[in-house]
Amino acid sequence: MASRRLAMSTTTAALALILSTALSGCSASAPEAPVTTGPSATASGPCVTDPQAVISRQLPAAAMGAMPSGVAEQLEKAARIGMGQASASGAVMAVRTPEGTWIKAAGSADQGGTIPMTADMHSRIGSVTKTFTGTLVLQLVQDEKVKLTDPIGRYFPEIPEGDKVTVAMLMNMTSGIASYTLDQSFQDEFFTNTTRVWKPRELMDMGIKLPRLFDPGAKFDYSNTNTVILGLLVEKLTGQSYGTVLKDRIITPLGLHDTTLPETSGTLPSPHPDGVTLQGLPEGQTAPQDATSWNPSWGWSAGALVSTVSDQLVYGRALGTGQGLLKPETQTERLTSIPGPAGYGLAAGCIGGWFGHTGEVPGFNAATFYDTRTDTTVAVMVNSDILSGDCTQSPTLPDSPKGIPCLDPATRIFVALSQALGHEFTPNPKS
Repeated sequence: MASRRLAMSTTTAALALILSTALSGCSASAPEAPVTTGPSATASGPCVTDPQAVISRQLPAAAMGAMPSGVAEQLEKAARIGMGQASASGAVMAVRTPEGTWIKAAGSADQGGTIPMTADMHSRIGSVTKTFTGTLVLQLVQDEKVKLTDPIGRYFPEIPEGDKVTVAMLMNMTSGIASYTLDQSFQDEFFTNTTRVWKPRELMDMGIKLPRLFDPGAKFDYSNTNTVILGLLVEKLTGQSYGTVLKDRIITPLGLHDTTLPETSGTLPSPHPDGVTLQGLPEGQTAPQDATSWNPSWGWSAGALVSTVSDQLVYGRALGTGQGLLKPETQTERLTSIPGPAGYGLAAGCIGGWFGHTGEVPGFNAATFYDTRTDTTVAVMVNSDILSGDCTQSPTLPDSPKGIPCLDPATRIFVALSQALGHEFTPNPKS
């Protein structure tokens, strides 16, 4: 058992980010690593240069048709390159521009290579869930049920220094509240009882009992506890369950027919791929384990959602423009909440005009981003959370390619697609 615990400690040093950072490495993840002010940036100016143009633009009818053949060929080529460097057996990728839509399933849904991936497959989207929760909070701000400047202690007096932690700090990850995924007892239970149903309150309680990372508002550190607290806030303000509010305010209005919140079960809707992970393995074991049915309740409002790439194309554009979700003034505040050309704002990240989030849970990885410069939405889902490239801390497969930055599989494919689209997404490498 000792070796297993050591492996957990080694392979899950990134459990603070097990649901994934928004920007593929925007925060150090090991408990001993220093907290940061957010992703580094090499250019100046805002991430979204013209919020009003983004909010007011209309998608032409041509966008719903087939992608022009020349662009589709470039995307096909990019997808092959990205898949060739990613540690995943299968992926579903989608791009929508004003000129058309391209959806591609590649590889196998199972590790034996006998079941092909299909475009309608359901997959866990991990921390993309955080953008849904943040949107709900902003809708409640519009309804004047809460203010971003409200101290969270007004609603949850048990939170230490809750009188100094604002709702906005929870959304932009500057609260200083540690992620419950850093709790050793959580890690031990998580990997030995993967079917356990976790209650949101116990997740919050674990997080707020951990030592504070820094004074409220002083720095940035990606913490799942923040977004679980926001989910509980949604319930407190509405008097309804998080799942009900999510369905009534986002899923149904946008017509996201294949987007669901698992309540107690780890069973995925059909069709779905099998997802594999290297997390939680005994030390020295490099054969991935099947994490398809691991219960996602531990992520709840921070990372439990299931979706399809078709739904994510619709949602990703709504997230970027605010259309169908938020009033123009609220969306403007969200788009301008990013600290510079790269960073994390009100429950969403942005790099070089690409606005959105990545998501990671054991066995699955996703990326949903909207290009605020070209009205382009990209969604990628893969059946693995295993990183590849020059990784120094995270576990990789023995045949992982070398000489390329350490990235998770969905982000690697997304980068390749963005290059083909002429506006490259440049994430900070993971470690």
